[in-house]
Amino acid sequence: MSVRRFLLAFHPGRAEAVQTTASIAARLLAAGVTPVVLAADRGVLLEGRSGLDAVEPYESSDIPEIELIITLGGDGTILRAAELQREIDAPLLGINLGHVGFLAEAEMADIDEVVERALRADYEVEHRLVMRVRVFDGDRQVHETWAINEAAIEKAGSGRMISTLLEIDDRPISSFGTDAVILATPTGSTAYSFSAGGPIVWPTAEVLLMVPLGAHALFTRPMVAAPTSTMSVTIADDSTSAAVLWCDSRRSFELPPGSRVEGTRDDRPLRLARLTRAPFSDRLVAKFHLPVEGFRRKRP
Repeated sequence: MSVRRFLLAFHPGRAEAVQTTASIAARLLAAGVTPVVLAADRGVLLEGRSGLDAVEPYESSDIPEIELIITLGGDGTILRAAELQREIDAPLLGINLGHVGFLAEAEMADIDEVVERALRADYEVEHRLVMRVRVFDGDRQVHETWAINEAAIEKAGSGRMISTLLEIDDRPISSFGTDAVILATPTGSTAYSFSAGGPIVWPTAEVLLMVPLGAHALFTRPMVAAPTSTMSVTIADDSTSAAVLWCDSRRSFELPPGSRVEGTRDDRPLRLARLTRAPFSDRLVAKFHLPVEGFRRKRP
């Protein structure tokens, strides 16, 4: 019989996350499941605790197959764990220890049920669109990465606006000076894109978003494109401000004048473990505390 392994991704700097992870690890071991944590975080988890020596360190994708990734923290922790998912392809199950936590599937109060259902593999896997992000210098590709939430092309520092040209499917849309242009996924529509005035998009929708931020132009509306589209932002050759690309606020790349950033749908989606079929509408209302209580619908 093969050994089951769950990877536990947690914020090592938060005492609550460390303690909760230790508790989950002990329960997994009691159930015959081997917990795995990042090698760099294992010492923090084991410090001052007994009975966790069987927790395995994760150092590379050479480790035997991992069945599930359980994250404990906010959306930042899930985004960190998503980088591991690119290596091991296990679904993510998020337990929210942060504030909003749109990517998390459960709250701390539900942790007992979450662990029991994870042990029974009692969940469905939902696929979310991921963006492939490439940077070009002329026709030469100089960088490639990916984004779950967004790729943000921003001015570097507090200098002048960057001069940009926006295109969709190789056709120019507009050019203007701006603080940033955000290329977002539906999942990222409630993140940076939302703060910039972009639309909220249901996460299972298959679209791509382009949202200017602080632009000096008449036409600066957010745009929604097909999942087969290519969105691009070019930094003008004569732009007087340096620019930088940030993907999910985790990975950056400097953009000199003349650089072009392209966003398309990636071949590999994000895989999230879902415990409930509750609609996104309910999650939206709960996370943003929207005023629906007491509303009386008129019925025919």
